[in-house]
Amino acid sequence: MVREFELPDVGEGVAEGELLRWRVAPGDAVSEDQPVAEVETDKAVVDVPSPVDGVVEELRATEGEVVPVGDVIVVFRVDGETDSDGTEVTPPDDATSESGQQTDDEAAPQPAGDAQSDPAVTQSVQIPAPPSVRRLARELGVDISSIADSSPGRITESDVRAYASESSTQERSSHQTAAAKQREQQPAPAQSVSSAQMQETADRETTVAVPKTRHIAAEEGIDLNTVPTDERKDGEPFVTLETVREYAEAQKTDREAVTKREATDEPARPESRKPYNGIRQSIGSAMTSSKYTAPHVTHQDEVDVTALVDARSDLKQEAEEHDIRLTYLPFVMKACAAALQENPQVNVSLDEANEEIVEKQYYNIGVATATDDGLLVPVVEDVDTKGLLEVAAETYEKTQKARERSLSPEEMRGGTFTISNIGGIGGEYGTPIINQPESAILALGEIKKKPRVVESDGEETIEPRHVMTLSLSFDHRVLDGADAAQFTNAVQKYLRNPNLLLLE
Repeated sequence: MVREFELPDVGEGVAEGELLRWRVAPGDAVSEDQPVAEVETDKAVVDVPSPVDGVVEELRATEGEVVPVGDVIVVFRVDGETDSDGTEVTPPDDATSESGQQTDDEAAPQPAGDAQSDPAVTQSVQIPAPPSVRRLARELGVDISSIADSSPGRITESDVRAYASESSTQERSSHQTAAAKQREQQPAPAQSVSSAQMQETADRETTVAVPKTRHIAAEEGIDLNTVPTDERKDGEPFVTLETVREYAEAQKTDREAVTKREATDEPARPESRKPYNGIRQSIGSAMTSSKYTAPHVTHQDEVDVTALVDARSDLKQEAEEHDIRLTYLPFVMKACAAALQENPQVNVSLDEANEEIVEKQYYNIGVATATDDGLLVPVVEDVDTKGLLEVAAETYEKTQKARERSLSPEEMRGGTFTISNIGGIGGEYGTPIINQPESAILALGEIKKKPRVVESDGEETIEPRHVMTLSLSFDHRVLDGADAAQFTNAVQKYLRNPNLLLLE
C-alpha cells in the first residue's frame, strides 16, 4: 500500500519548516520512528521520523525547500500490503514523480512546440520568505502573495511591515481586486515577449506550462516563474517551449557579457558568499523586530564582585565532586531571579494586541548561547525555586545541547528574562537587544581587577578589587529608567554579597 506522509507540526505554532537534509533516498527500507529528514524551524533543527515500516518510494520535497506543515514530503510503500483493489500501484515514472499530479498519458513524449495539444500543468512555487516572516504576515493580516507581486527577491520582515503600515485592509483588498481584474483583462498577444523583455526576469507565484516545456526548463536550470510572458491559459500565466528557449539563450548571453566585463575590470578582491537563511536569518528577523518595535534604553553600571569570586572559588571543588562545572553564571541567574521578585515591574511582557501588560509570577531565565549557527537562548525554568548547583547543572546541559543543535523548541520557550555573558569572550559593556516578548536583557562584562576605594574601620584605602560591568537594555514602553536602576541595584546587592542568595 502506498502511504503519503505529510510534514507534521514539529513544534508549537510552527506552520512550516525548511527541509535541510534527506536521510533517506528512494528505494531505501525504513522502520517506524527512523529519522527520514532534518527540518529546520525558526529556532531549531528537528528530526522527522518515519510513521511506518516500509520502503521509500518518492521524495516530494527538495533539500532547501520551505515546506508548509501538512504538505506531503515523502511517499512510502508499506511492506506486505496492497491497495484497496488488491493490486499493486505502479510506481510513477520520472515525469509524474516531478509533480505528483500528471497521468501516464500526460507524461508520454510529445513533439516540441506542440503546446496547444499538451495538457497544461500548474507549477506551484513557494513564495520566497522565511517562516518567521510568513508568521508575521499572518499576524498582521497581510497576504504575502500581494507583497511578492511588488517586492523582488526574498520577502523580508521589513517588506511585510512596510506593506502593513502603508495599506489599510480595505486598500489592500481593493488593490488585490484591481490587480486580479487587470490580469484577467490582459489580451493574449500573438508573440510571447520581446527580446528586450527576455533580458528581464519575472517573479510569479504560479506558472502554467506543458510537461515538455517544464522538462526543458529543468534541463536549462530555468525557474518557470521567472520567465517573462504575456500569454495566459485558464486565467494563469502560460509559457511555451519557444519562450523558455529564448529566455535561456538571453540569460546565457547576459551571463557571458557580465563575465567578459568582469574579465576587463580590476581584479576582484578575495571574498566569498554564503546563503543568509535558516537560524541566521531567523535571528536577524527577531533582532530587527525587537529593535524597531521596542524603544531600547541601556542602563550601565559596575559592581565589586570580590566576595563572589571568593565564594565561587570556595564552592568550585564541592561542585566538581558532584560532577558539576560551577561558573559565575548560576550566581548571576540566582541574583537576577531574586532581583526580579523584588522588582516585578521588570518581569513583564507587553501584549500589544490586547493593550495589556502581562505581569509574570514565575522566573524563567534565558541564557544567550553562541553556537556555530548563531545565537540560541535555552531557558532554565523556575530559577528562584532551584538550588545553585541545580541551576548550574541544568544551565550547562542546555547550553551544551544548544551548541550541538539538539535543543528542542520547548527548551527555548517561556523565558521571562535573558542574560548574555559577553564577558566570557571579552569586553565590558554592550547594548544587548531584548529577546521579545521579554522586556529586559542583562549583559555581563568580563570580571577585571580594578583599583577601588575601600572603607574599613573609618579609614579609606585604595585596593585592587574584582569588578564586573552590567549592561541592562529595557523596553521603554513598559519600563522607565528608575525601574532599570532599581533592578540593577538589586542585582548588584546579591553579587556584592552572594551570601544573601543563601536566604533565597
